[in-house]
Amino acid sequence: MADHTRRHVLRGTAAVTAAGLAVGGARSTADAATAAGGPAEGAGAAGPGPVVVRPGDPRYPSLVDRHYNLRFQGSPEAVHVVTSTRDVVRAVQDAVRSGRRLAVRSGGHCFEDFVEDPRVRVMIDMSAMDEVSYDAERRAFVVGAGSTLGEAYRRLFLGWGVTVPAGWCPDVGVGGHVPGGGYGPLCRMYGLSVDHLYAVEVVVVDGSGVARPVVATREPDDPNRELWWAHTGGGGGNFGVATRFWFRSPGARGTDPAGLLPAPPEEVLNFAVHWPWEQLDLPTFTRLLDNHGAWVERNSAAGVPEAGFYSEFVLSHRSMGSVMMIGQVAGGGGAARRVLDSHLSALDEGLGLSSTRRVTRMSWLSSALLGPPEEAGLRYCLKVKSSYRRRALTHRDIGTIHRYLTRDAGLTSGMVSLNTYGSRVNAVAPGATVVAQRDAVLKVMYLTAWQQTDDDERHLAWLRGLYRDTHPDSGGVPVPDGVLDGAFVNYPDRDLADPRWNTSGVPWYELYYKGSAPRLRAAKRRWDPLNVFRHALSIPPA
Repeated sequence: MADHTRRHVLRGTAAVTAAGLAVGGARSTADAATAAGGPAEGAGAAGPGPVVVRPGDPRYPSLVDRHYNLRFQGSPEAVHVVTSTRDVVRAVQDAVRSGRRLAVRSGGHCFEDFVEDPRVRVMIDMSAMDEVSYDAERRAFVVGAGSTLGEAYRRLFLGWGVTVPAGWCPDVGVGGHVPGGGYGPLCRMYGLSVDHLYAVEVVVVDGSGVARPVVATREPDDPNRELWWAHTGGGGGNFGVATRFWFRSPGARGTDPAGLLPAPPEEVLNFAVHWPWEQLDLPTFTRLLDNHGAWVERNSAAGVPEAGFYSEFVLSHRSMGSVMMIGQVAGGGGAARRVLDSHLSALDEGLGLSSTRRVTRMSWLSSALLGPPEEAGLRYCLKVKSSYRRRALTHRDIGTIHRYLTRDAGLTSGMVSLNTYGSRVNAVAPGATVVAQRDAVLKVMYLTAWQQTDDDERHLAWLRGLYRDTHPDSGGVPVPDGVLDGAFVNYPDRDLADPRWNTSGVPWYELYYKGSAPRLRAAKRRWDPLNVFRHALSIPPA
């Protein structure tokens, strides 16, 4: 599910497994079995084997509580801890045969109740399917859907000196992150995760109710290519159970694995900058965000020299004491420091604000395994919303945000985060992947967090009001136009499907997928004709 995700004082601490490198050779037994028409063994087949955990088992609480958002708590009848594609086929077949609702969990970072839905009776836990290896026949790197981003980063880099551009949070699961698009600090340099996706293995269910594994590639003559395409931003939990992903950059040549994916920078600068709220009256706040907006509009085209700069401008509620910017600059030397200093000077133009800075130079891998700075290990009740923007915030937008952030709402944590976007992401044609937002300059996250469930309504009302009032001319949601460009599926928001909060008349799936929506609905009808894989925002069949 989503990266999903994990911002200011909201993310749990990273848990990176200390597993060895899996250096692969020829295509695995999973592919041979798939080609023969039978169930596949897949990644992790040498592990302890499938485990089915039910209520009363001492392992049950650890499995059902392994999720991110405390607003929701599921109670499945069975949790299948799978170790191979064959296990997944059996678990899916069992759920279909018994007519029980199923859901799949990789990292457990979903912001909505797609897995923690009380109607879910069977949960498939992918965490043991964490293979990272090289497939010489396909000339691509295999990453299991249960791997965390941190573990994938570690094994890819130490084994071959490469990486997949993806999220900043190392404990997010690959299985949910990649199908939603996959973005993070290196994406302005190298594009989205799905821009490097070569193939995906998915356990699907046909019209007769039979579960089977399918490998779909981006090859033009692959009869399963639409299933691959549907996983390049179509969201998790829509078409089947993704078990493995193969990554190779488009246009990569040769057989040397080190040349088939991007090489990360040797070093990075991580930074955190704080501006006290005491100096941010409305005119000053407006000028600061005007300066920020001018910078992102100037520096978000494909190939700009500043593509190695990534930041999240976290506009926290006044009760937090300050607003802050966290980020990363590729490269750890003087050139990276000059990029950072130039950016901060541009923000301060005409203001003369005081701020505190912390800048840390470290190896890229150390940074990737550490995750974003300025975060704590608490768990919260969460609600998020999002928008893509083709242009910077307007003065009306800024005034609305300032009003909500300075309102005495008694919030635990309310914020708007302006995340830099574009550059290499915008070099890909909208139709090449499901991700249709290919000329945006900002990805915006709206978030509130709290710890007591009896505070739900107060926090939800604050966030819903902020989001509605930031999009007053388009039905309270970011309908694509010359300025706005829809929403981000890995920050899922059920309110987009609720006519009380989306009065635009534009369906939620068009806000997420834009022109890709009809093609996704056709893929849904072909690959999941019985609608086995569904949740509150799953793609409706055509």
